[in-house]
Amino acid sequence: MSDNDGVAMVESVMLFPPMLTLLLGVYDLGNGIVLAQKTITASQVAADLVSRNKTMDSQNLADIIEGSKLAFEPYGVTNYGVDIVSVQFDGGKNPVVLWRETQNMMPNVDAINSVKGLSSAGDGMVIVTVVYKYTPQFAQVFTGDLNFAEVAFTRGRRSATVTWN
Repeated sequence: MSDNDGVAMVESVMLFPPMLTLLLGVYDLGNGIVLAQKTITASQVAADLVSRNKTMDSQNLADIIEGSKLAFEPYGVTNYGVDIVSVQFDGGKNPVVLWRETQNMMPNVDAINSVKGLSSAGDGMVIVTVVYKYTPQFAQVFTGDLNFAEVAFTRGRRSATVTWN
C-alpha cells in the first residue's frame, strides 16, 4: 500500500460520517416536504366534502374525517388532528359556531376569529384545520418534531350554511 492509499483511506474515514448524516437528513427532509403537502391536501379534502352538504350528521362527518386521513397514505395517522367548524355570520358580521368537531388537537379559535367581518349576516363558512406531527427518523436529534398545520376555508355549495342534523 502506498502513502497515497493511506491518505485516501484517512480522508474517506473522515468524510463518511458527515456524508452519511447529510444523506439521512435529506431523506427526512423529503418525507417532511411530502407530509407538509399531504397536510394541505387533507384540509382541503375535508373542507370540500363538508361544503357539499346542506346538513351534516355524525356518520357523514366520520366518513369525511376518514377520507381526510386517507390523504396521508402510506404514512400513519396516529399524529393526525382535525378541527372542523361550521359558522354563520350574525348581524354584526361576527362568526357564530353552528357546530364543531375536533379530534386529537385543540380547537382552532384563531381561525374563527380571522374571518370576522368577511361576510354578510346569514352567510356561512366551513373552516377545517388539520395538524400533523412528524418525527424524523434520523434528523430528530437536530430538528426535533416537525409540526405541520393547514387551515382551509370554504363556503357551502348547496346552501349558505352547513347545519347540524
